[in-house]
Amino acid sequence: MAFTLNVNGAPHVIEPGEGEEDIPLLYVLRDHLRLNGAKYGCGVGQCGACTVLRDGAPVRSCLVPAASLQGREVTTLEGLRAPEGTLHALQKAFLAEQAGQCAYCIPGMILSAAGLLRQKRSPTEADIRTALDANLCRCGSHNRIVRAVQRAAAELAE
Repeated sequence: MAFTLNVNGAPHVIEPGEGEEDIPLLYVLRDHLRLNGAKYGCGVGQCGACTVLRDGAPVRSCLVPAASLQGREVTTLEGLRAPEGTLHALQKAFLAEQAGQCAYCIPGMILSAAGLLRQKRSPTEADIRTALDANLCRCGSHNRIVRAVQRAAAELAE
């Protein structure tokens, strides 16, 4: 049965195939809407590579049935950009701090950080580490990622 998702400020009618009634949001984003910011990592919500925002709060898109999000706002990495296409402060800060090596985890890190910055405009380093704790990075870029979030918070506070 078809349903409508509001993704990055635009409505999208989704018509899942037979047997896909409980299709995870991650697959809808990637396969139906061709939004590839959210990555498939572990598939069980433990790595954070698939993190998106649901009504401004981070969620693992591999775990959330897409149809359950009717009437909710979903924001992906692609949706953080301003309408004129400029990068969000977090995206600029991650680039400036060279926070990603392989960058597979970065979309989830950025969306988790965006959720944090919506709650706390001036997070402490401990706040940042706690908010990003469930996002795995195998490259060891954690310190650069924390600095990027601090940089973005400072820019957004201005």
